[in-house]
Amino acid sequence: MNRREAIRTGALLATGALIAPRLPAENPKHRFRIGACDWSIKKKLELDAFRLGRELGLDGIQYSFDQANEGMDLRSKENRRRVREVVEQTGVGIASLAIGRLNRVPLSSTEEGERLVVECIQTMAKLKEEAADLADERLASMVAPDVVLLAFFGQGDINGKPDLMANVIEKLKRLAPLAEKHGFSLGLETRLNEDDHRHIMESVDSPSVKVYYDVANSHRMGYDIYREIESLGSENICEIHCKEIGFLLGQGQIDFNRLKDLIDNIGYKAWLIIEAATPKGMEVEEAYRHNAAYLKSVFGSAKGAGGAN
Repeated sequence: MNRREAIRTGALLATGALIAPRLPAENPKHRFRIGACDWSIKKKLELDAFRLGRELGLDGIQYSFDQANEGMDLRSKENRRRVREVVEQTGVGIASLAIGRLNRVPLSSTEEGERLVVECIQTMAKLKEEAADLADERLASMVAPDVVLLAFFGQGDINGKPDLMANVIEKLKRLAPLAEKHGFSLGLETRLNEDDHRHIMESVDSPSVKVYYDVANSHRMGYDIYREIESLGSENICEIHCKEIGFLLGQGQIDFNRLKDLIDNIGYKAWLIIEAATPKGMEVEEAYRHNAAYLKSVFGSAKGAGGAN
């Protein structure tokens, strides 16, 4: 039994999960928190992402982490204060962070990519520390995300490249202890299948390394997304992108009603983050009003429940 499995087994023993088969979630009417990527609503690294999120009926925003001094950069203490202020005003929380820049400065092959991840973890730790000093516990939960998406597309793609995958494993072995120290998850969003994801997670052997599952990307790769999600389970998936490429949610390739039943059954209760799903020629705000309303109709929504999972 490796370290990752030992930690999971301890948690399962504590809940009694090892003495019975997996059952549906205790609360089948769980209301999911629904968010959107700041880049998908054209408000990357902007305070207006949260203001627009309120207008669209979202619970949270997946907020970008980019190079230093880019936009409303959370490395800055003053910027973190301003983000907390707008979260308090709007009731729209920080769902998670995302390092899309890794598509251009790959984690697999650049020092800058690894440095970006370290800086992001350090920034998340500061957000968590500052949130702990807030008198308002609900606000504190909305401004201390514990998931960061690590992107592996474009120049950062490692699918079918075992040498680059090996590099990522070695770097994650250095990064995972820092994330684990703070209780953070490093979410791998890639073009890889389940077996490759499991290879990385088992090789790194840290509960902080998880899959950031994008249903449209994996479907486009030809993977059986429903089987993969069920097999990976909620213990290996930190967050889910609810996405369509060129279609509104509910009008494309993904069966979200089936997805709802599936994630209820595996006990997944984390964020659902909308990405893309804006048809050609449609305004982003119009598309995202539809997308948010559609997900609420299928999954329900944790009314006013921002914050980290």
